[in-house]
Amino acid sequence: MKKAMFYEKREDGKVQCLLCPHTCLIKSGGIGFCRERKNIDGELYSLNYGRISSYGFEPIEKKPLYHFYPGRNIFSIGTVGCNFKCQFCQNWQIAQSSDAPTIEMPPEKVVELAASKPDNIGIAYTYSEPVIWFEYVYETARLARDKGLKNVLVTNGFIQEEPLKTLLPYIDAMNIDVKGFTEKFYKKITKGELAPVIKTVERALKHCHVEITTLVIPGFNDSDDDLSALSEWLGGLSRDIPLHFTRYFPNYKMDVIPTPIETLERAREIAEKQLDYVYIGNVWGNEGSNTRCPNCKETVVKREGFTVQIKAENGKCIHCGQDLNIIM
Repeated sequence: MKKAMFYEKREDGKVQCLLCPHTCLIKSGGIGFCRERKNIDGELYSLNYGRISSYGFEPIEKKPLYHFYPGRNIFSIGTVGCNFKCQFCQNWQIAQSSDAPTIEMPPEKVVELAASKPDNIGIAYTYSEPVIWFEYVYETARLARDKGLKNVLVTNGFIQEEPLKTLLPYIDAMNIDVKGFTEKFYKKITKGELAPVIKTVERALKHCHVEITTLVIPGFNDSDDDLSALSEWLGGLSRDIPLHFTRYFPNYKMDVIPTPIETLERAREIAEKQLDYVYIGNVWGNEGSNTRCPNCKETVVKREGFTVQIKAENGKCIHCGQDLNIIM
């Protein structure tokens, strides 16, 4: 266990967690919504500090990040628990359980492993929600930065402003899940809220590279109105934000049909009116996984699975010199 950051003591031995917008008021001996923060004698502790459920070297494209060191590997680690309860959770065995098998690994060991492979660019905090792993991510990211490693956060973006401001100086890239674009969807399907996620995206864009992922679920978040609203909001922030529409498959508590490919292609067509880089994911061999230059329309990054062919130099198209918002 590790004493938590970002909480305040309340009356009768209660504590209020200030890490995420749930702001759980926790009685003595109780735990928060995420199941990984516990009130012990009037102090809040992180229960998953140093507990790793999954780890390994993976292509950066798997996060997915398509405009951040394409073709390179990153050391990925995850823990247990989450501050959402998504009915379609893709990693429910670890995200929706505190009992999944874990190993103990201090931050120093994670950084040592990440630095042991010459072609590895850094560390990705992923698989389950890294926000609720805050103390561990924060300490590991600081050590990684000192070693010249990059830090990547794959997150639902459900975090309060102060913790985010504390962590962002050590984060180089984020993939933020925007799971839908209505409060109704968030409250019913994720047990969270949309507004704080919007604020996280807007704040993060000022500090690091950001890409957005939306898992498109038939009948839930795939209407033209929802897709247009999402795209117009992102396009109003910047046309060069990469947006990934990924294919849903039945999982956890949701059993609706897999997303039709036609739905993903329609989503991409809608979004491309506002954004220069819109991708289709979880579909093998689809042209929508490639990066096209928004100026000359040439394919500058071709992806087949996790095999990548790059026709860009210093983040620019080799055909016309257009800036592609690619960090290389």
